[in-house]
Amino acid sequence: MGALMVQGTGSDVGKSVLVAGLCRAAANRGLRVLPFKPQNMSNNAAVTADGGEIGRAQALQALACRAELHTDMNPVLLKPQADHTSQLVVHGKVRGTLGSGNFRMGRAALLPEVLASWQRLRARADLVLVEGAGSPAEINLRAGDIANMGFARAAGVPVVLVGDIDRGGVIAALVGTRAVLDAEDAAMIKGFVINKFRGDVALFEDGYRQIEARSGWRGFGVVPWLAASARLPSEDAVVLERHAVPRPGALRIACPILPRIANFDDLDPLKGESGVELVMVPPGRPIPADCALIVLPGSKATLADMAALRAQGWDIDILAHHRRGGRILGICGGYQMLGLTIADPLGIEGPSGEVAGLGLLNATTVLTPDKALRRVQGQAMGQAFTGFEMHMGETQGPDCARPFALLDGRRADGAMDAAGQVIGSYVHGALGGPGLRGALLAWLGAPSDGADHDAVVDAALDEIAQELERHMDIDGLLALAAHDA
Repeated sequence: MGALMVQGTGSDVGKSVLVAGLCRAAANRGLRVLPFKPQNMSNNAAVTADGGEIGRAQALQALACRAELHTDMNPVLLKPQADHTSQLVVHGKVRGTLGSGNFRMGRAALLPEVLASWQRLRARADLVLVEGAGSPAEINLRAGDIANMGFARAAGVPVVLVGDIDRGGVIAALVGTRAVLDAEDAAMIKGFVINKFRGDVALFEDGYRQIEARSGWRGFGVVPWLAASARLPSEDAVVLERHAVPRPGALRIACPILPRIANFDDLDPLKGESGVELVMVPPGRPIPADCALIVLPGSKATLADMAALRAQGWDIDILAHHRRGGRILGICGGYQMLGLTIADPLGIEGPSGEVAGLGLLNATTVLTPDKALRRVQGQAMGQAFTGFEMHMGETQGPDCARPFALLDGRRADGAMDAAGQVIGSYVHGALGGPGLRGALLAWLGAPSDGADHDAVVDAALDEIAQELERHMDIDGLLALAAHDA
């Protein structure tokens, strides 16, 4: 059938969710559909069947397609690990770093590999749905672009532009994008979609027609605010800035928002529990003293995040929580922070060095260049679970003799302190199933709803697909996709 690219007037306009919903709608129509994002920048990632990693959004979109994850779905992944440096992942494997000085030249050289992945996906699918990154209106980044119009023109893929009406100024955002693009780039855009609409859509009819008249693009629909999207894992850390709704009487679990926080969707299953209030603690605020559990999440730059944790005074909060008998869980980088020291002798994350950890686990970590990327099955707290490892570093010490989990029937994972108060693990995604999550909440003295998080996400995708069928011209979009080059 062909291909279609969804770009946006900016970040967080809902591109990822719309592509996921369109993937599920197309799959429900019986099409073989696959997702693709040429270049992604995110510290939330997932492990693929072919032993690599891709952005979390493409993993969700593959689930929406009912397809197995593959590194071709996101051939270039940039994982920020310092203010001006990102780890470069190509076809699922680490390939060094890109800094602000060599960013444009470096990414432009990757276009042939992006197109190779693209061609392989095209050969396997009736339809490929492509997600852009950021906005094509960032014309200062156009030279060497492989994420938006650079890819669209190289691959000959028609584009639909998404505008977010909830943030205001959607008419200017769409028409303004048309105004700043050069003629050849603008010609790739065949239409637009209004996203996140609240209220009576009839009130926007004139605005909709004004966008069509001023841009020369046709509209493909006005999508309402999709409540089901709250049940989907998020890739963009901007969502962490939004305040959670308080749940009086609920068990409070707190997680500090570290500057290089990674795979924070590990906590989504806990957030979905009706008896849990998950508090994501932003910089400048203390960790709540009344929380039952503090979770230290994954980190793309563990030594730097350890320093940031101390700069915020969160180490004082954590140690006070521990003295009061509070429970603590560290996942991946957070697990490393719980130990005595974290060493980076080869300068993998930045300048070489060693920092002191929180000292709550009798273990030490040394970062190593080899990255563990594997899916796992395990047993912990008497429950079976599935998840994945994605880390650089080895942790050893006496508390590792009390592993948190046994993986694949033979490998020990993580550590526990002698009092059974502090847990560390390298496994991401382990709380998605009801068994281990229920055991963890029981450890905290609280009941669990017993929901299977994967089933919750799958049902949300179906709900979103149904909404898109009602509010978008999907037949028109499929016809447009069929005319790609």
